[in-house]
Amino acid sequence: MSGFKTIALCRLPALVLALAISLAALPAREVAAADTAAPSTAIHFTFDRPIDASMAPFFLAAKDGGLSAERLNVSFNSAAGSPEALARVAKGDSELALVDINELIRFRDKDDAAPVKAVFVLFNRAPYAIVARRSRGIHVLSDLDSKTVGVAESDLSMRLWPALAQRNGINTSHVKFHKISAAVREPILSAGQVDAVAGFSHLSAVNLRDRGVPGSDLVVLRFADYGCEAYGFAVVANPAFAAAKPDAVKGFVRALIAGIHATVKEPARAADEAASRIDDGDRDLELERLRTVLADNILTDEVRRNGLGGIDPARLERSIDQIAQDFKFRKRPAAADIFDDRFLPPVASRLVN
Repeated sequence: MSGFKTIALCRLPALVLALAISLAALPAREVAAADTAAPSTAIHFTFDRPIDASMAPFFLAAKDGGLSAERLNVSFNSAAGSPEALARVAKGDSELALVDINELIRFRDKDDAAPVKAVFVLFNRAPYAIVARRSRGIHVLSDLDSKTVGVAESDLSMRLWPALAQRNGINTSHVKFHKISAAVREPILSAGQVDAVAGFSHLSAVNLRDRGVPGSDLVVLRFADYGCEAYGFAVVANPAFAAAKPDAVKGFVRALIAGIHATVKEPARAADEAASRIDDGDRDLELERLRTVLADNILTDEVRRNGLGGIDPARLERSIDQIAQDFKFRKRPAAADIFDDRFLPPVASRLVN
């Protein structure tokens, strides 16, 4: 019998023989693991707006192998706003998306809304801001009295303006809002056609400086600095996908956290990666944008205490109350209807040094 085995092996091609020998040398448990490894999970991920440097952690998660290490095959695409991105997730066209969590809160009020929830908060503070010219006499929020503010029709920050104005004793009838296209938001302020514009601090303020408006003439009135409780951009999941493949969602979150850590450690490399995905992307501009986002929206005091990705339920409840000052809920959602913390890893792995 032993002679037969020797003859049979000698007739094998050299490559097959080498493979057979190498497999035989492996411990049995390693062979079993190779045979039973789970296939990659495909994820269609939607950003709710065009790419900018604030999305760098996602791209580093892909570039550095964090997503592939979690056996995830992720493709990225963009939508024209949070409502469209949420619709894709609700229908299952996208398994995950990055959206404004405040738009998710309004979305969940619909009678037929799918029970989409956020699983990771990227922006601990919403980026809502009014960017004004000091040369127009604006230094603090109350200086907007009798001023003209340019507002794009799709600007989500205005949904929280009533609560912000009431909290700061501003008579909303004394502030004139001029409807504009988002494409001309920065040009009309730099041209002096309005006194201020509403938008995201990491977009409008940085873009204006890039257009030549002196930084010394710009004041960024961040809603968060004036009592706005809102969280910002968050990763949301299709409920059926999250229920069927919870480990895939957990793996995505782990890879994203690694991407954030890498972004904090190497912002220049992260900005390069984001700029490379933007038509005519400006690396220096995106680096300035990224540093603004990290300082103002991601690495907040709350995050340094409690870790990346989570929420303070009491604060989220207060933010929902602030939304209710402008949006009439048919059935007000609770914090537990909006955020699901089951996919977060332990706090120790979410802390930022």
